[in-house]
Amino acid sequence: MPDRPRETASERAGRLYDEFGSSLYRYAVILLADAAAAEDAIQQVFAALLRHEEPIDNEAHYLRRAVRNECYSTLRTRIRRGEDADRPLLEPVSVDANHAERLALEIAIRQLPQEQREVVHLHVFEGWTFQEVADSSGDSINTVASRYRYALARLRDALAGR
Repeated sequence: MPDRPRETASERAGRLYDEFGSSLYRYAVILLADAAAAEDAIQQVFAALLRHEEPIDNEAHYLRRAVRNECYSTLRTRIRRGEDADRPLLEPVSVDANHAERLALEIAIRQLPQEQREVVHLHVFEGWTFQEVADSSGDSINTVASRYRYALARLRDALAGR
């Protein structure tokens, strides 16, 4: 009797979505600055995962890279079409949050270059080290650290002038 895989592609996709879906969605929102496009990117990645038969060594790394690639494809398409999304980046928190501060932060984050938004998101919101960000993006750790440093400086300048 031939060996059967322990889980089907559908079971694997469901398990991975449960484990990584919300984190991948937040990552896609930061890259795309568009919640609807982020949902589409996640859907594309998991649809492709359903067709992927081979075992995946590092599932988290594979999914993060796939989402990043899908988001970059979407961004290239937007640039070709001359589109610009104007949707919120940050999810609402509580009623007590200062709306003016939240809006200022949203505007400041939106003005960052996409590469700097990505590093800030992964380091601050996902808790990744610079080495993990570098490994995921394929950039050097020095490039990642510089992007983070430049992003913080731009955020400070933008929020200080508010």
